[in-house]
Amino acid sequence: MSRTLTHFSVLHEIPELGFQEVKTSAYIASALEQAGFKVTRQVNGTTGIIAELDSGKPGPVLALRADMDALGHIIDGQQVARHTCGHDGHSSVVLTAAEEIISEGLVRKGRLKILFQPAEELGTGAIAMVEGGALDDTDMLLGFHLRPIEECQKGQAVAAMHYSASATLEAIFSGQAAHAARPHLGVNALDAAALAVQAVNGVHLSPSLTYSAKATRFLSDAGVTNSIPADARVCWDLRSADNDAMKQLKQKVITAITGSASAVGAEVEVTLLKEMPAAILDPQATAVVSQAISEVLGEEGLIAAKTTPGSEDFFHYLRLCPQVKGGFWGLGANLTPGLHHPEMHFDRDALAIGVKIFKASVVQVLG
Repeated sequence: MSRTLTHFSVLHEIPELGFQEVKTSAYIASALEQAGFKVTRQVNGTTGIIAELDSGKPGPVLALRADMDALGHIIDGQQVARHTCGHDGHSSVVLTAAEEIISEGLVRKGRLKILFQPAEELGTGAIAMVEGGALDDTDMLLGFHLRPIEECQKGQAVAAMHYSASATLEAIFSGQAAHAARPHLGVNALDAAALAVQAVNGVHLSPSLTYSAKATRFLSDAGVTNSIPADARVCWDLRSADNDAMKQLKQKVITAITGSASAVGAEVEVTLLKEMPAAILDPQATAVVSQAISEVLGEEGLIAAKTTPGSEDFFHYLRLCPQVKGGFWGLGANLTPGLHHPEMHFDRDALAIGVKIFKASVVQVLG
């Protein structure tokens, strides 16, 4: 079994949720230390890792980033953690690349940083890493993600993935309980929530923009069926290909929610649970990745830039550190039936391709 598949087999069997990646982090940090990297554990009090390799010669500082966390699913009535977004694959690729880079002496100038980040799915892991100094003195940052088969197949790679901005809003509606026979004595929080769902569905931006806003969770229960519920909780998922459009969308959605509550005499508290910015990609970083993909897969394996409605907290790094040149690419692995599906799977042999692309990128910048 190859080194990459060995790492993957271990990481796949220890899925851990965001900021709880204790076993995952320990395994990765130990492997990096054994390889010869200077390793900082528990970055900013989290499970994050920064590994460094200094050539001792002047040059740029390049960072490679992988995410470590798994997703939470309810399967057969049980809450479980499962790697259904490929982060175990991402970590395996970057860890193997780091080991081979140091063993083959590929860093001949400047410094290489390897970042293993917690809590990508929570949208806050990258922020925690930046606050912990992960990108201090860094010139370029590269990351990647496995792609669904309909976007990119094994033997192909996308040089630039243009992710969308996303936001999760939660609204807690508060009314007044009452007997269902006397509704005039209460304020129905369920009515307010239902009205808000319809109002948000009526929110529109310019037709030239790509965006969506939809309710994804609705909870309301008085405990019996002949009472008016005093409380209701609704979550909305917002998407936009543009960061400025996301600002407009959030404001319009919040106005629709608060107006709906007011219309029936309820109160509402709206909270922004999670937010990720749209892609911020640097042409120079993308050019490095493009050349690396061409070297590994040939020109026929290099796929043009793609736009996805998905979101990635990777772009918090570039939002918070605009001086860093960022590149984010996609790796074809015949992944089906889709990311975040409980039965997601892919061709594990594709991981070796990812290792080669990262190594070729490092040689360009630090070789």
